Amino acid sequence: MAPLLNGYANGASRHLPENPFLVEARFSDIPSQIDIPVTGLEAEEAVEVNLEELLDDPTELCTLLEQEGVGKHYWMVIALAYAKQAKVDHAIEILSKALSTLNRGNPKEKLGPLSLTCWLYLWKSREAPRVVPEGQSVGDIKLKDFYLQAATGSLNEASRINPAFPPLFLARGVLYLLRASLQPPSKVAAPGAPDISDRVETLRQSIKCFEDALRVSAGRNMMAVLGRARAYFSLGKYAEALDGYQEVLLKMPQLQDPDPRIGVGCSLWQLGHKDEAREAWERSLDLNPDSKIAHILLGLYYIHDSSHYATTDPAFGPIYKKAMTVYTQKAFKLDKEFPLTCATFGSYFMMVKSWATVENLARKAIEHTDVNAVASDGWYLLARKEHYQDRPDLAKANDFYQKADMARGGGDKGYLPARFGLVQIQVLQGDHDGAKFRLEKIIQQSKSTEAMMILGALHAEDVFRTQANGVKEDKSAEVKKATTLLEAVRLAWKDPLKKLIPDSSVLVYLARLYEVDQPEKALQCLQQVEQMTINDMPNREAPDGVEADEAWVAKLQEQLSPQLLCDIGCFQFHAEKYDQAREFFQTALNACVKAGEKDEDIDTDALVTTISYNLARTYEAAGLLDEARQVYAGLLARHEDYTDAQTRLAYIELRQNPTDDGPKAMAALYETDSTNLEVRSLFGWYLSKAKKRAPNIAEDQEQRHYKHTLQHHDKHDRYSLTGMGNLYLTTAREMRRDTDQDKDKRRKTYEKAVEFYDKALQLDPKNAYAAQGIAIALVEDRKELTAAVQLFSKIRDTVKDPSIYINLGHVFAELKQYSRSIESYEAALTHNRASDPQILACLGRVWLLKGKLDKSPSALKTSLSYSQRALALAPQQIHFQFNIAFVQIQLAQLLNILPESQRTLEDLLKASEGLEEAIESLGEIAKHPHPPYPRHDIEQRANMGRNTMRRQLERAVQAQREYEEKNAAKLQEAREAREVEMRRREEEKRKVEEQREEERRKVREERDKMALLSKELAERRAEEERRREEAEYTTDEEGGRVKRVKGKKKGGRRRKRGEDSDTGTEGGDGGGEKGKKGRRKKKVGSEEVSSASDEDAGVKSKKKRKRLARRGGKEDKFKSQEMVVESDSEDARQAAAQLTNGGEDGDVRMPDADDGDGGEPTGGRLKSRKRVIEDEDEDEEDEDEDGDEAGVEEDDDNDDKTTAGASFADNPHGDPVDESVGAAGDSEARVLAMSSAPTVLS
Repeated sequence: MAPLLNGYANGASRHLPENPFLVEARFSDIPSQIDIPVTGLEAEEAVEVNLEELLDDPTELCTLLEQEGVGKHYWMVIALAYAKQAKVDHAIEILSKALSTLNRGNPKEKLGPLSLTCWLYLWKSREAPRVVPEGQSVGDIKLKDFYLQAATGSLNEASRINPAFPPLFLARGVLYLLRASLQPPSKVAAPGAPDISDRVETLRQSIKCFEDALRVSAGRNMMAVLGRARAYFSLGKYAEALDGYQEVLLKMPQLQDPDPRIGVGCSLWQLGHKDEAREAWERSLDLNPDSKIAHILLGLYYIHDSSHYATTDPAFGPIYKKAMTVYTQKAFKLDKEFPLTCATFGSYFMMVKSWATVENLARKAIEHTDVNAVASDGWYLLARKEHYQDRPDLAKANDFYQKADMARGGGDKGYLPARFGLVQIQVLQGDHDGAKFRLEKIIQQSKSTEAMMILGALHAEDVFRTQANGVKEDKSAEVKKATTLLEAVRLAWKDPLKKLIPDSSVLVYLARLYEVDQPEKALQCLQQVEQMTINDMPNREAPDGVEADEAWVAKLQEQLSPQLLCDIGCFQFHAEKYDQAREFFQTALNACVKAGEKDEDIDTDALVTTISYNLARTYEAAGLLDEARQVYAGLLARHEDYTDAQTRLAYIELRQNPTDDGPKAMAALYETDSTNLEVRSLFGWYLSKAKKRAPNIAEDQEQRHYKHTLQHHDKHDRYSLTGMGNLYLTTAREMRRDTDQDKDKRRKTYEKAVEFYDKALQLDPKNAYAAQGIAIALVEDRKELTAAVQLFSKIRDTVKDPSIYINLGHVFAELKQYSRSIESYEAALTHNRASDPQILACLGRVWLLKGKLDKSPSALKTSLSYSQRALALAPQQIHFQFNIAFVQIQLAQLLNILPESQRTLEDLLKASEGLEEAIESLGEIAKHPHPPYPRHDIEQRANMGRNTMRRQLERAVQAQREYEEKNAAKLQEAREAREVEMRRREEEKRKVEEQREEERRKVREERDKMALLSKELAERRAEEERRREEAEYTTDEEGGRVKRVKGKKKGGRRRKRGEDSDTGTEGGDGGGEKGKKGRRKKKVGSEEVSSASDEDAGVKSKKKRKRLARRGGKEDKFKSQEMVVESDSEDARQAAAQLTNGGEDGDVRMPDADDGDGGEPTGGRLKSRKRVIEDEDEDEEDEDEDGDEAGVEEDDDNDDKTTAGASFADNPHGDPVDESVGAAGDSEARVLAMSSAPTVLS
C-alpha cells in the first residue's frame, strides 16, 4: 500500500501519512522556526529565526548564513519559507546567494537549490503576463517567456552537474508544458499527414520527461502521472488523459492540490460525457468548497445547459442565474485574477453593455492564462466589444477576431464564433464574396446551421439587389443555393436532438425567394412566421371564461406586424382566396392602429394607404364593386393625387356603365394624368373595347395611342408593345388570302406582330401574354400546332387566365384531340367565365365534331345544349341561332343513317321536332340583314331539310316503330323465358336447402341420442359402483365400515394338473359359433359406448403393457406375457389383482392364433379358454386366499352377469391376448370385453 500513497514530487521514500485521506497543504512541512548554528570562542551557539515573521529584506539573513557557512538545507528552508508567504522574488534571491556560496564546495550540493530555483521560476511564469499589458512597454514588465528562459537556465546548469537527478525530470516536463502553452496551436495539415508542429513536439518531449520521472520513481511519482495526463489532454488524446487522472485518483484519493477530479471532469467533457463531468466537479467542490476551478467549471456547465433553451423559455432563467450567481460569481470572489473566470464573467457584462468591465476582464484573461482557449475567449470579448459599438472600429474588431481564431489554431481548427465575426466584418465592409468563401469553408467542416443561414441570406440578398436594380442577369443559381441552404436550416429545426430555436428571418427570406415561382410555399413560410410570433406572445392563452375561437385568434393577430399580415393577404389574393385575403387586410388595418398607439414614430399613414388599396382590390376581385368603390373614394379623400385609386375607379365605371359614366370617367382620368403609364395602359384597353374597326391599321386609334406611348413616353413600355402585337395579330387574321399576294401580305403582318411580342419578351421574359401571342401566330400562320401546344402549356403554368385555356382548346380541336379540347374549354369556364357565350359556342362546336367522328347522338345532344346556352346568354347574336339550327340538322342526319339497334323511336321523334325548328330558324336567319352566311346557301339548306330530310325522317320513324314492336315481342318472350328459368333455379335451390336442413336435423338428433345414452351409461356406472361398495363393505360391531370377509366355498376340490374338465370343454365348445357372434356384436357395442363416453368426459383411457414375472418352483411353470388393461375404475383394479393372485396356483396362458381350439381361424380375434389347475403342494392358507378371491368373483358374476377382470386362457405357448379386447377405457367397455371371454371355472 505504501507505494500507492506516496505523493511527493520527487518520488523519495519519505514516510507516508497514516490516514490516506488526510489532506496536506502546500509547504506544510516548513517549520515555524529554524535554529542557525553560530560558532563562538567558548561554546557552540545557535540563532533562532522565526520563519512565520520574516524580514522584508533578507540581506542580513543571507549575510548571516554566508558567514556561518551553513549547509544548503538552511538556505532552502528559508527560501521555501519566503515562497510560502508568496515572496518568490526574495526566495530566488536567497537561492542565488546560496548557489554563489556553494560554488566553493561539491558541485552536487548545488542540485537541490538549482532544482528549487527552477521551480520558483516556473511559479513566476504562471503568474507573469502572457503579453504586454495595454499601456505598458516591453521593458517595464517581464513576461512568461522571460521566466521560462530563466527556469531553462537553472535546469540546464543542474543537468550539467547530474543529468540523472530525479527531480529534474519532473521539472523539465513541467517546463515543456508551460512552453507549449505559449506556442500557437498547429494548423491542420493534409489528411493523413503527421502533425510535426513545434507545439506538438514540445508536448511529446514533456510526455517523455514525465515517463522518465515515473521510471526513476518506480511508478510512484503521481505528479508525473498528472503531468503526462495534462500533456495528453493538450494533444487532444482525452481518453489517455482520463486514464491518467483516474490512476492518480485511485492511488492518491486524498490529493486535492492539484485535484485530479478536475482533470477527470475536463476529459469526460471533451469525450461528450457532460453530466459525468459535472459529477466529478461537484465531488471536487464537496472536498474543497473554496475551489475556484471547480466553481467556474460548474458555472460553465450550467451556462452550456442554458444554451439549450430559448431566452424566452421559462427554464432558461433559473439555469442561467444558477450558473452566474452560484458558481461564476463565487469563483470571481475567490480569485479576481483567474483567467477563466474573467473570460466567463466578461460575457455577462457584454450583454449588459458594460464596456469598461468587459475590456478589463478580457485583458486579464489574455494576459494571465496558460491556456490558448482562454486567451482566445479574451480576444473574442474584445472583438465583440469593438463590434457592438455605435460606431464600431471595424479594423480593430477584425484584428481581435483574427487573434481569437489564431489562438485556437486558425484555419480549419480555429474558433468558429470568431470566424463568424470575421464574416460579419466582411459583410459590413462590402466584401460579400470573401464572406461567402469563408462561410462555405465553415459549412464544409462543421455543417453549422448558423453558417448556412448567413450564407443563404447573402445569396438571397444578391438576388433581391439584382431585382431591385432591374439588371438583366440570370440569378437562378443563386436562388437555388439560397433556397437549399435556408431549407436545410428549416429542416434542422425539426431535429429534437439539436434543440435549435427557429429564426423568423429564415422564413421571410424563403418567402421572398418563393414569391414568384412558388407562391404557395411563400404563403406557408409567412403563416409559420405568424404562428411563431403568436406562440411567443406572453398572453396568447385565452383567459378564463373566454373561448379560444376565431375572434380570440383575430385579436391576437392584431398584435402582429401589419406588414406581415398584409403580405399574407396578398398571397391569399393571388391564390384567389378573396375572403381570407379580405380578413387579413382588415386585421392588418387594425394592427396599424394599435402599432400607432404603441409607437408614434411609425408612419402608419403609408401602411394604412397601401393596405386599404389592397383591400379595395380584393373587394373588386370578389365582385363587390360598391364596397371597392367606397374604399377607393376614401383613399382619394385622404390623398387626392393617388393615381392608382383613380385608375381603379375609372375601370369600375367602365365595367358598370360601359356606355355613359364609364367613358366620362376614363376621359377625365386621361386628362388628369395622361403621362402615367398605368393610365395610358388602361386607356389603350378602353380603346380596344370601344373603338370602331378601321379598314387600315395605320388609322386605328388604339394603334396610334400605343405608338405615341412608345415614341414619346417609354419605348420599352411592355403593355404598349404587347398591345401593338395584338393589333397586328387581329389584322392578319382578318386579311384576305385569295391570291398569293394576299397570302404574302398576311404573312408579313403576322411577322410584324411576332416582332412586337418578341421585343416585349426581351424586356420581360415572363410576359405570358406576349408568349401567347407568338403561339397564336404559329398556329394561324404556319400551322405549327405541336409547338403551339408546348408554348400554351408553359404559359398555362404561369398565368391563370381563361384566354390560355381557350387557345389550348382551339389547338386541340385542330389536332382532333376533342377530349382535351373539351377539358380546356371547361377549364376556361371555371375561371369566372361561366357566362361567356363564346366559350359555350366553342364547346358546342367541339362536341359537334366529336359526335360526327364517333357517330354519337349523345355528343350531338350535348353540342345542342351548349349552343342553346350560348344563345340564351346572347339572344341578339344571329350566328348562335344558326349554330343551333345546324346542330339540329346534323343530329337528324346522324339518326337517319344509324341502324335501328343504335337509335330509339323517341330520339327520332325529337330529332324530327328539332328539324322543324331548324327549318323555321333558317328561314328567319335568311331574312336577317346580316346573316352569318350567304342568304342563298341558308335558304338551300332550309329547303333540303323541308323536302329531303323530312321524308327521310318519316321513313326512319316508321321503320323504327316496326323494329321496336317486333323487338318488344321478342324481348317479352325472352323475359318470360328468363323468369321461368329463374323460378326453376330458385326451386332447385330451395330443395337443396331443405335437404341440407334435414341432414342437419338428423345429425342433431343423433347427437342428442348419443348424449342421452352417455348420460344413462354414467348413471348405470354410478349405480354399479354403489352396489359393489355395498357388497364389499359392511358394518362392524362398533358401527364402522369394514371390508366384508367371505368364507371358503364348500364342496369344491382342486383338480390335478393335467386333468381335463368336461365342463370347461363343454363351455369352450358350447361357446362356438354362437359365442363368437355374441362377442362380435358386443365388441361393436363396446366401441360405440367407449366413443360416447370419451366424447362426454374428454378422457382417453391408456394402455399399459405389463410382463408377468415367473412364479412357482417348477421349471416348466411360467406366466404368459399379457396385455393388462389399466383403468381408473375400481372394478378393473380388483379384477387385475385377482388375476395376479390367481396366477400363483398355475400358469395362465393364451392360445396362439394358429393353435386355436378346433384349429378354426377367428379373423384376428382369438378364442380363449381358461382352466384352473389344482396344485396339491399349496398349503391351506393359499387355498383360503384362493377361496376368498373366488368368492369375490362369484359375487361380481352374480351382479354383472360377467367376470370382473381380464380373461386369461391356459395356453402352454404363452401367446398374448387379443389387444382389441381391452381397448376401451370405461367400465362398460370392460364389461363387454370380459363377457366375450370364456367363463372361469372355480
